[in-house]
Parts: sequence; C-alpha cells; structure tokens
Amino acid sequence: MVRVYADNAATTKMSRKAIDAMKPYFEEVYGNPSSLYSIGQEAARAVLVARETMARQLNCEAREITFTSGGSESNNQAIISAALIGEKKGKKHIVSSAIEHHAVLSTLKRLEKQGFEVTLLGVDESGIVSPGDVAAAIREDTCLVTLMFANNEIGTIQPVSELGAICRARDLLFHTDAVQAAGHLEIDVKELNIDLLSLSAHKFHGPKGIGALYARKGVELVSIIEGGAQERGKRAGTENVPAIVGMAAAFEEACEHIHENSKKVSALRDSLIDGLSRMSGSVLNGERERRLPGNVSFCFEGVDGEALILLLDKKGICASSGSACSSGSLEPSHVLLAIGRPPELAHGSLRLSLGRYNTEEEVDYILKVVPELVSYLRGFSPVWNA
Repeated sequence: MVRVYADNAATTKMSRKAIDAMKPYFEEVYGNPSSLYSIGQEAARAVLVARETMARQLNCEAREITFTSGGSESNNQAIISAALIGEKKGKKHIVSSAIEHHAVLSTLKRLEKQGFEVTLLGVDESGIVSPGDVAAAIREDTCLVTLMFANNEIGTIQPVSELGAICRARDLLFHTDAVQAAGHLEIDVKELNIDLLSLSAHKFHGPKGIGALYARKGVELVSIIEGGAQERGKRAGTENVPAIVGMAAAFEEACEHIHENSKKVSALRDSLIDGLSRMSGSVLNGERERRLPGNVSFCFEGVDGEALILLLDKKGICASSGSACSSGSLEPSHVLLAIGRPPELAHGSLRLSLGRYNTEEEVDYILKVVPELVSYLRGFSPVWNA
C-alpha cells in the first residue's frame, strides 16, 4: 500500500546522521556524565560538544543552553522562570496571544491561579500578532512577553524581529516558542533580541524526548525538576546522552541545509496549496507567503475533519486536523477560532505538514485522494446538501 507521511509538524522521521551519532552512546560510551571514571567523562565531553553545537547554530554561548525533555518542558521552565523574576520586582503581568501552544497557555493559566495577570492578544485572519498591539499591551508591571515564532497548526510566522525589538527597548523579557521554527527557519537569538527560546529535537529529525531551552546570560532559570545538580543545577536528572548527541547532530544538519530544504519543501507546499485551493468550499488557514515551508492547513465546508483523517489513513496518508497535542478533543481548534473560523468550519480542518523526505509524487497522490474523500464525506453532510 502507498504510504505518505504528511504530519511532520507532529513529529519527524529521524535522520541517519542523528541515528549514527547516537549509537556509540547506547553501546560503548554509556557512562553517567556525572561520574569521574573515563567512560563517564567521555559522555560528559559529548554533552559539552552537543551544547556547543546547539549554541553555535543559535548564535549564543554554550552556557546559555539547558537540555530538557522537549518543547513543553522548555516552555514551562522559561515562562515560570520569567514570571518569578518579575514577581521579585513586583511585576506580575504577562503578555501572550490567543493562538499559543497549550504548553504555553496551560502554564499561563497556572500562573493566573498564583496571582499573575495574563493578557492574551488577538490575531488577524492570517494569525499574525500585531507588534502595535503588543506595544500597547505592555504595562509598568509587565514582566514577560511570550509569543510563538511560528504557529504549529496554521504555519504563520510571527514578526519576531519587531517583537524582540519592542521588548528590548522596554527592558522586558521576551520568550518565543520556536518548536516549529527551529531547524526550518534561520534563528539568531542575538539579532532577534530573544531572551528565552524553546525547541524540540523531534521536530527537525532528531529523537523524541529531548529539547533545549536558550536563556540569555543574566536570565536566571528556576529549576522545575528538583534533584541533582545536573545542567548547572537548573534541570535535575541524569542527562540523556544519546538523545542530546542525536539532537545536536540533527540540528546541525538541518541548519547547514536549511536553504535547500526550505526551497524544496516550500515548492511542494505551494503545489499542495494551489491544488487544494481549487476545490469548492476550501479555505486556506494562515498566511499564504509568511508561513512555515512545509505547512498546509485548510478547512473544508461540510466535512468532519476527524472522519477525513481516518479515511486518509486508509488510503495510506498520515495527516492531522491540527495540533497532535489536541488529538481526540471534541472542541474545535482554538487557533482556528482565533482567526475567525466559525466552529462548524473549524471542525472540517486538515493539516498536511511536509518535510525534506516528501516527494512530488506524494503531493500528486494527496491531491488525487483528498478531493475524492471530501466529496465522499459531503455526500453524507446535511449542511453541505442543505
């Protein structure tokens, strides 16, 4: 059976370079990096090299990188740390947006219960946060602005450079969830005035269960996992050496080939958008130009998105209706509602996210199958046939 993987925003196939880099740390150099004997110290050196590799690609210092279990933990630690820094100064107001990932929104809700005030900004119909709205929302007691680099559902890329400049001019911490952007878009934390940045390896062909948090020198992180003194006392637990090494290898590979991969994947994306746009009752979600290279997000009138996903799977196409973290929810996507999609249309969403391993033939197959299945589902739709 044909098998097309088009859910790279959820996770990616590991690269051969990452797999090969990890192998020695499973089989030979398996020592604990905190140990004094040779294989422990060899493992510790591997962690150091990986930290330096991650830092080099982000244009920061190695000591500004903390290894975590992934994007969710990085987001939690960044936001909680910034909030507690602000609280010490009597500042307990945070600015964010209505389309953030749940790892951010849920952390903000937790902080609200602890007495913090959160302003969630709206977005335009493309999912863009207005820098002017951000500037207007900042108050004397604001301690943090946290806005994602690129949206995980609709692929919209935010004006991060402008947002960072606004925060730096106001001497305000700026955190960005770059889980979808890292490895796919160029990121220079100094040039963009980013103070805190979250990323996750499995979004750029690295292993699952490992991520990183960049925190600018001088921004004191608060440990949210208590225990040993690993990660300079900011993240307890024995380091996952194979995963750390694999992440660094995957990130270096992705960054070194970022332009050629972007050119290829963007072309596939545009072909898919052009083809699906020709379908009646189809609506593109997100910005046409300023979007992630591989992201294609549509809503189809008169169609149930979950049913479409299941039928696509039977045809060998792996896709999603939105965030993998919200899979199984009966509620329409908060992102689609925020950009103005009515609930009945939001329920008919389809996200196809392409990567460097996808081909033109696979896009052609998707463009053959999706219209057939949408037409089939509409045959049962009282809304479409009204």
